[in-house]
Amino acid sequence: MSAAPVGYRPVATLDDAARGDFIVRVYQHLLVAVGAFIAFEALLINLGVAEAMWDFISGRSTMWLLLLGGFMVVNWLATTAAHDVLEPSRQYLGLFAMAAAEAVIFAPFLHYFFEVQPNGTSTVVAAAVITVAGFAGLSAVAFVTRHDLSFLRPMLLWGGVSALVLILAAVIFGLELGIWFSVAMIALAGASILYQTQTILRRYPSEAYVGASVQLFASVMMLFWYVLRLVGQLRS
Repeated sequence: MSAAPVGYRPVATLDDAARGDFIVRVYQHLLVAVGAFIAFEALLINLGVAEAMWDFISGRSTMWLLLLGGFMVVNWLATTAAHDVLEPSRQYLGLFAMAAAEAVIFAPFLHYFFEVQPNGTSTVVAAAVITVAGFAGLSAVAFVTRHDLSFLRPMLLWGGVSALVLILAAVIFGLELGIWFSVAMIALAGASILYQTQTILRRYPSEAYVGASVQLFASVMMLFWYVLRLVGQLRS
């Protein structure tokens, strides 16, 4: 998580009007990121790329690992660019790069639900509705609570590392990560949204609204991924 660069004041030290303007900009850019994700995803599906990816990686657990590894690299690069408050063009490059990377990761997954699984479209819609409702509720809690949620950071780091180890073990040894793993990851994504929502107000400068939106976007997409996985598991 980024602190305010030298010469920039955190949003928490500004007046109410400035804080409100920052929050509006963050959520506007979050919507832009979601819209870009949908546009990239529609392009991948309509061009047949999503189907080709599904055919290529289906039954090949190693390819899923490589795909997720590549996403982590793009995620790091995009987040770094999105936090460059001195270069607005790099911020937007980071935002759209993140949206494109998420679209690539989701492409084979969504193809499976749209084209392979019975009633898969309704599963995707249900997961999207649950994700939006969950994000709205978590954001409201983060804004109204007066408790410092910085204690969540070590828990998020530990949970993230543990999840990566479990995913790696599942890929290598062919383990099945069942419903409870999805539930745990949904809880982790929810905690991340709570922590990040407070952090962008306490530590981010007002100029870093694009970087703040990228941070939230990554957590929202993680929440959507595991909600979709859980709903699909419950319906199968």
